[in-house]
Amino acid sequence: MSNKDTLNVEHQAEQQRFVVKTQGAEAMLEYHLAGQNIDFHHTFVPQQLRGQGIAEKLVRTGLAWAKSNDFNINASCSYVVKFLG
Repeated sequence: MSNKDTLNVEHQAEQQRFVVKTQGAEAMLEYHLAGQNIDFHHTFVPQQLRGQGIAEKLVRTGLAWAKSNDFNINASCSYVVKFLG
């Protein structure tokens, strides 16, 4: 099992973000929610965590949550746009 499969994605709804905490660092996917419209606007993974699939896991988790809540999904983050094709 890869590290990506065992990572825990925490949804911090009050801060409008999804977070992975590992190896003493924090990666996040931030969004803005207005009514039924959601905009994923920022993805950040610290240098020491890059290349492990963490950003992908954050985005897939965030998009699955948004779809399950029937939100109108937009992405002003270029990384998230890649998953909306």
